[in-house]
Amino acid sequence: MSTAMGGHSLDLSCPPDDVTAVHTFLESVWGVEPAVSAEDRMALELALVELTSNVIEHGAAGGGVSCSLHLDVRPDAVEAHLTDDGVPVPVDPSAATLPDALAESGRGLALVQMVVDDLRYERVADRNNWTVRRGRH
Repeated sequence: MSTAMGGHSLDLSCPPDDVTAVHTFLESVWGVEPAVSAEDRMALELALVELTSNVIEHGAAGGGVSCSLHLDVRPDAVEAHLTDDGVPVPVDPSAATLPDALAESGRGLALVQMVVDDLRYERVADRNNWTVRRGRH
């Protein structure tokens, strides 16, 4: 974990790392960014844990996956950038919808969409790049 002016970074290698590292990382960020509201913290934690969980579960393609999470806390918004070396993602995050109540999976990106203002994905070279933005309330 590292902290730079306004920015906080975490590198993960999964396995052995998992979403517990994201929880721990965010707890340390909120410790040095006390002005971020409890509502924004909960929403961002849900979004980033869900997104990272999806990357770990689907991006590894039977092997491991390495991720980098960078969080920028600004006066008007918090923006997160998650990059990974996993397989390309054949999904449009803006089209994500909640499945029916009995479905066992498929809620991840839809949940993220519900708690953030912007979710974007692009594949650049051999990396998946996810951007999550939430205006501060």
